[in-house]
Formats: sequence, C-alpha cells, structure tokens
Amino acid sequence: MTATAPHFGPSPIRRPLTAAALLAVLISVLFGMVLAGASPASAHAALTGSDPQDGAVVATAPEEVALTFSEQIAVSDDSIRVLDPSGERADTGAPRELTDGGPVRYGVALHSGLPDGTYTVAWQAVSADSHPVSGAFTFSIGAPSDTTVALPSNEAGGGLVGTLYGIARYAAYAGFILLAGGSAFVLACWRRGAGERPLQRLVVRGWITLTAATLVMLLLRNPYTGSGKLADAFDLDGLQAVLDTKPGAALVSRLLLLGASALFVAVLFGAYAKREDEKEKQDLTFGLTVGGAVLAIGIAGTWALAEHASTGLQPGIAMPVDVAHLLAVAAWLGGLAALLVALYRTPHITADAVRRFSRVAFGSVVVLAATGLYQSWRQVGSWSALTGTWYGQLLLVKVGLVAAILAVAWFSRRWTGRLVDGAVDGSVETAADGSADGSVETAADAPVDASVDTAADASVGTRGTGGTDVAALAGTAEATEVSEAAKAAEVPGVAEVPDAAANDPERAAQLARQRAALTATRNKRVRDADTERSGLRRSVLMEAGVAVVLLAVTTVLTNTEPGRTEEEAARGNTAATAPVAGGQVNLSLPFDTGGQNGKGTVRLDISPARSGANDVHLWIDGPDGPMDVPEVKLAFTLESKDIGPLPVVPDRLAPGHWTASDVQIPMAGDWKLAVTVRTSDIDQTTIDENVKIG
Repeated sequence: MTATAPHFGPSPIRRPLTAAALLAVLISVLFGMVLAGASPASAHAALTGSDPQDGAVVATAPEEVALTFSEQIAVSDDSIRVLDPSGERADTGAPRELTDGGPVRYGVALHSGLPDGTYTVAWQAVSADSHPVSGAFTFSIGAPSDTTVALPSNEAGGGLVGTLYGIARYAAYAGFILLAGGSAFVLACWRRGAGERPLQRLVVRGWITLTAATLVMLLLRNPYTGSGKLADAFDLDGLQAVLDTKPGAALVSRLLLLGASALFVAVLFGAYAKREDEKEKQDLTFGLTVGGAVLAIGIAGTWALAEHASTGLQPGIAMPVDVAHLLAVAAWLGGLAALLVALYRTPHITADAVRRFSRVAFGSVVVLAATGLYQSWRQVGSWSALTGTWYGQLLLVKVGLVAAILAVAWFSRRWTGRLVDGAVDGSVETAADGSADGSVETAADAPVDASVDTAADASVGTRGTGGTDVAALAGTAEATEVSEAAKAAEVPGVAEVPDAAANDPERAAQLARQRAALTATRNKRVRDADTERSGLRRSVLMEAGVAVVLLAVTTVLTNTEPGRTEEEAARGNTAATAPVAGGQVNLSLPFDTGGQNGKGTVRLDISPARSGANDVHLWIDGPDGPMDVPEVKLAFTLESKDIGPLPVVPDRLAPGHWTASDVQIPMAGDWKLAVTVRTSDIDQTTIDENVKIG
C-alpha cells in the first residue's frame, strides 16, 4: 500500500478562495481598527530640549526660542511659532538653523519689549525619515499668566489624512510584494506559469495597486505633513513643495520605475509566454531576470532612501540592508501568493515548481533573519527598549508572526516532499506537457453529453491514494477528454451539433459556456481528489492569512518611532525638564532691622527642594518666642541662567508662621534666596542665602 499524508478532514468551506477573501477582509477590518485606535503617526525626530525650557519662568524676555532635536528635520516658514497670551505671534518669522556642528537646533527670533505673561511655542516639521513631527510647550516671562492659546491636541500625521496615508502605505507594500514576488515566482520557479491567466492577473493587479497607492501618497503628502486637510491634496503649490523634498523625489522615482515595470510585465506575459524556441526562451529568461532584478532593487530603494534606513546609525550600511530585507519579503510572501493562486486556479502546476519555490522561500527566510537582526539592533538598541517601547513591542509581535508562518511552512514542506516524491520520475512534467497536445484541444472543442460526468467520476475513482498517482491522474483526465470526443462522435445527432451551431450564434455561445463549465468541473474534481495537493493548498492558505497580518504589523512598524530614538528622547527630556530628586532645605537666618524689636531669627523649610512645585514654611522667632511682623517676602534668583528674581509672598498661617504652597522653581541649580523682613513702617532688612535646588 502506498503511504499517504495524514488527512485533516474535509474543509467546512467549499470555496477556498472565497474563504481566503473573507479572511483578508476580516484582517483588513482589524487593521483599520488598529489604525483608528492607535495614536497618530509617531514622530521619528524627537524634541530633546529647548531654551527656554518647558514651564520655565524667566525674568526678562529672551531674544529667541531655540529647539533641539534628536535628528535632522526639514522646516518651513511656520515650523516654529511663538504666541503671546492673547494668541498673537511673538516671533519675527522663519526659523534659522543653529546646529553649527553640534546637536540639531533650530531657533526663531522674538520681538523686543514683550510683556510679562505665559507664551506658547508650537512647532511642526518633517523628520529625516519622512514622518511629520509636532508638539507644543509654554514658558513665562516675569510670572505665569492666563493665556487664550490652547495647546494642540492632534499631532501631525493624524486624522483622516493620516489614516488614508497609512492605508496607501499598506497598499504600496502589498502591491510591491505581489508585483516583484509574483514575477520572481514565474521566472525562478515555474516559467510555464507566464502563460497562465490567473498568475498574469495577480502580477498586473500588484502593479496597479502599487502605482495607485504611490499616486495617492504623493497627493496626500502635503496635507499629511502640513495642514491635515484633505482638500489640500490638490493644492498645486503644496504639490510642488513636496516634489522638492526627499520623500517626494522618492515617490516620483518610484512612478518612473513603475513605468519601466509595465514594459517588463508586458514582455513577461506576452513575448516570453509565447516563445517556443528553447534557446531563445533561455536568453529571454536571462534578460528578464536581470532587468526585473534592477527594477525591483530600484523600487525597493525608494523606501530605503526616504525612511528609517536613511537616517540614524550607519545609513550607508542600513540602506542596502533594508533593500535586501524588502526584496526577501517580496520573494517569500509574493511567491507564496503566486503559489496559492496556482494551486487553486492552475491545475497543471508541477511538483518541481513547488519544490523550486520551497528552496527560494528558504533562502529568503535566511536573508530575512540576517537583515532583520541587524535592523532590530539598529532601531531598538537595548533590551529595555525592546519591551518598554511601542516599537519594541510591535517588533516582538512581528517576530511571533514570522515564527507562526515558519511553523505552518514546515507542514507545507512536508506536503511538498510528498508531491516531489511522486514526481521524481518526471511523470508530472509529462502529464502537464500532454495537456497542450492536439487531442485535448479536440476534446475541449467537441460537444459532450451526460457521459462526461460519468467519465470524470470514473477517472477520479481509478486514482490511487498515494502521491505517485499525481501524474497518472492528470493523464487520466486527458484520456477522459479524448474518449469524450470519440463518444460524442458515436452518439446519434451529436456530431451534427457543431454544424447547426455554426448557423446559430446564440446556440454556439451556449455550447461554449457548457464546455467551459464541464472543463472547470472536471479540473476541480481532479484537483480535489489529490490529497497531497489539497493538504498543501490548506497550509499555503494559512501561511497567506498570517502573512496579511504580518504585512499590517510591518506597515504600522514603519510608521512608529524607533525604540532607540524614543529612549534617547526620553533621556534628553528627563535631563532637561524632569524634577531631580532633592531633599528638604532647612535654613536659620538671623536678622536685625535696626529698629525697636527689630532683632530675630528666620527659620525656613523648603520641601522637597527640587525643580517643580515646592512647599515653603517660614517661622520668625524673637527673644521671647514667636514674633509677628507686618510683612515678609521671598525671592529666588538663578544668576548663572539669568532667571529671576522670582517673587514669593507667603500667607500668614499663625502668629510667627507663614507658608507658601506650589512654589514653582523651574530648574535645578544654586539659587540665591532673598528673605525680606519688615518690622515697622520704616524698618526692614533683606537677608541673602544660597540654597541648592535639585
């Protein structure tokens, strides 16, 4: 008895491609929910510092506001805006670069003579990896005040435009995978597939999807990085500005390469598919392979030159690695999609073709592992970023999905091994070639009667259960078609049907539809009766389903701030603005105002004595105990930063006891504390003492 693969039972869904379509729709809906529920596009260039700092209170108006970023950015005239408490512009115009060989810094000059109050700094730019970045903060001159300016709640790249741009980005990746991977499958695995209409449709649809998505991204680029208004997609001035940027140039280059790709596809499915001479076909195969590789590398390079790989650590290494990673993804997942279509729509795909794709997929996975490991180190950088940042967590999800695909692929390889074992003698190729001979054409053209179904059933019933009968099954199907033609000739009245149909176009069309339906039914029965191919189809379908989710996660990952950058930005912000752990400051300061009852001691507690909010308690003791005075006030000055004096007027809590809560000290440093005590209408003194804050 011939050994057979384990049977997992019949599929509960009778139309597998319908099931695949439903699965894709459900996953797409899930992906849309993720896009809608996630935060807007994360900034890949992070604000690491500012002068003045967020929440700072300065004594006099600064001449300019300067911002420091983690990587290079592109700015426009309105990238940095400073608004006064009434919402009017307080800056003089376009920002200027202040980098000068150090950290990336941009500043904007302020008008002179600005009044005291709280000012809002709103900024928006485009990071070097093409993603928009924005934010806002406040600082105060003299003392904080009320402001009519509301901090923006939406980040750049969000809203409807951001969602549409994200969908177009996903479609572009999917289109490239189908275009490049499907073409590679035909040239490297199954050259006869160039003449199969289902594979042709797959690759052409990939080209159409990539082209349309690129055009949409080009139109949406201006509102995506700017106003966020969908109507601005048709602003010609904005489109011209986009064309002058690196992402805009990359998108235009992709469109030009897609124009050349259209010629490649036309030759692949035209002249190449029809070529009969083996020598000429080999030469054309070589030319198409070289040309297709150049086009695929060029299109993949349009992503590498404008996104994550083009900035940060080692861009000279990261960009070619990114190109190799994307090409490996296309060869694997695009070939997987082509194999899935071939298994369901082309009954004569050979076991050798499946075996070749298995080798291509294995090589692609090796390349993916090597390039993915390098990219992970470059974008994450530490174990804490791998688990503590959104990018790292998405990367873990991606790794899990890749592991799931590999697990399913292991079962696919087992099914493939059984197919290959049955085709070692070359009978599959013989059977497939036989399908093109004249007898089949004769059978297909001959009218058939009810005996066709009986013959088809008989051909299925005579098949053994082992993999060695795959070729025999195909041959049996062809023999059945030949016998049908003979039977049709023997049945009275049937042979004359073509002559009658020749004079009746409607009858001829009806007969053509019947023949097509019978041929499709026959092929489906032959296909479904093959246990090995049915098992392979199921496992490949599962791989494709997981691949759709994997592509969605990858798209979100490319739109997320890398973990390394996020941690560096967090460290920079902590060093610049976060309160530093301090301790309570206790002071005892003797004073003498020079008048009657003018001597005493001021005891002062400042807690927690760090940047941010502090509580101050002040006691005044006289010779006989607690001492009440008409007035006491404080002032903090940080002379090294030209901040202050910041006045503090404590409230009298009890005789000889004053307190002030929520005293804002903007930064750590050695502050000079001035305590003024007035004991009468004309007698007062000020005591100065240095205190360490932070």
